[in-house]
Amino acid sequence: MKNPTRIEKDTLGSIEVEQNCLWGAQTQRSLNKFSIGKEYIPMEIIYAIALIKQSAAISNYQLGLIDDRKKELIIQASNEITEGLHNNQFPLRVWQTGSGTHTNMNVNEVICNIASRKEKQPLGSHNPLHPNDDVNCSQSTNDVFPAAIQIATAKKIVTKLIPELDLLIEAFSQKSKDWEKIVKIGRTHLQDAVPLTLGQEVSAWKDQLTTARSRLEKSLNELYSLPLGGTAVGTGLNAPKHFDIQIVKEISIATKLPFLSAKNKIALMASHDGLVNTMSQLKMVAVTFLKIFNDIRLLSSGPRAGLAEICLPENEPGSSIMPGKVNPTQCEAMTMVCMYVIGLEVAVTMGGSGGHLQMNAYKPLIGFNLLQSIELLHDASRNCRKFMVNNMKPNIKNIERNLSQSLMLITALSPKIGYKKASEIAKYAYKNNLSLKEASAKLGYINESEFDEIIDPNAMTNLGNDSI
Repeated sequence: MKNPTRIEKDTLGSIEVEQNCLWGAQTQRSLNKFSIGKEYIPMEIIYAIALIKQSAAISNYQLGLIDDRKKELIIQASNEITEGLHNNQFPLRVWQTGSGTHTNMNVNEVICNIASRKEKQPLGSHNPLHPNDDVNCSQSTNDVFPAAIQIATAKKIVTKLIPELDLLIEAFSQKSKDWEKIVKIGRTHLQDAVPLTLGQEVSAWKDQLTTARSRLEKSLNELYSLPLGGTAVGTGLNAPKHFDIQIVKEISIATKLPFLSAKNKIALMASHDGLVNTMSQLKMVAVTFLKIFNDIRLLSSGPRAGLAEICLPENEPGSSIMPGKVNPTQCEAMTMVCMYVIGLEVAVTMGGSGGHLQMNAYKPLIGFNLLQSIELLHDASRNCRKFMVNNMKPNIKNIERNLSQSLMLITALSPKIGYKKASEIAKYAYKNNLSLKEASAKLGYINESEFDEIIDPNAMTNLGNDSI
């Protein structure tokens, strides 16, 4: 049976909407004409738009454009939305108008119908609020939607991703301290190289991630500059003087983030370079993770036929056919996330470059990819930290065996006997299956006491050197 409907109206005429739905005509038209895929506008963007509507209502009231009752109704409805009480009233797909107008009007219409229901007026009556004249007063989708993406992105990075990155950085920092005296062989080109400590190896991961985190945080400075008050093309048509300053002040108070009014709103609405930059820094976090967790995967390879210098927690069976097999699954999940985020960044780059004249028409794509990337990187980082990094352990036996067998310890002899003779010792040891000490004695280039003094793996790691 068909659900009961009501008639909603917009400038194109009348359209049927299900009786219990709080959205209106423009939302319904988008639902009917843009049923593309299963990717919905993220709720973080909806909440950010609702915050903008609330802040706009306060500003419009202070500037004399709406009365106190309308202001309170908009604030109440917006609060209900940001509290998640009406999540099912925002059904629109990412793949809609490139400006995000459908979603802006979706929020406007829901706020109006919440107010109508509170005032015991018929849904769709636009009484006591009108979606354009009241809820959208002094605004355009063209300044609201990109501002909402900036607010949602900055808030999610500051409150969710960066705190998780800090926890992972601290986890690596602790491992680096715990393992600072475990000397192991280094590797370049996946071949034996000179020694370092396992703590030094992990410190590189920690500092690489710290740098990526810093870049990401710095990218937010551009996002704190909002185009609100620019209305259609950035000139501020139909917005009263000081509206831009007042609305951003309200948003900054509500979010506790340092938002400010953009000096050149035309520039911020015609292009979204700041969002592209932040997406690029999210990609760099993914690149950092990809390197680190591929390193961990290599170092844990084995357990008997690989490097096996790190032992990972055994979280689940690794094979449906090979008994006892355990795989580095957290590394695999993380690296898949990283590759996906790198792909999302390419799409944002293309979207950011696709703006024409005074408006970029790829806003929903840009916002969706940013927020999805933040979510995925946060979740993958948290899982890797909790279920792998915190409980991984060094395999001392394998580390010491690999170190003792390495021919690259000969590097320390080069300053004493020269590169050519040191190379001859290494090659002779390899061809005759000898230790470096045995090969050195056979060739007679250095006596045993000098060899023992110089070939000291601990000394070769520069242990105690604060610059490392």
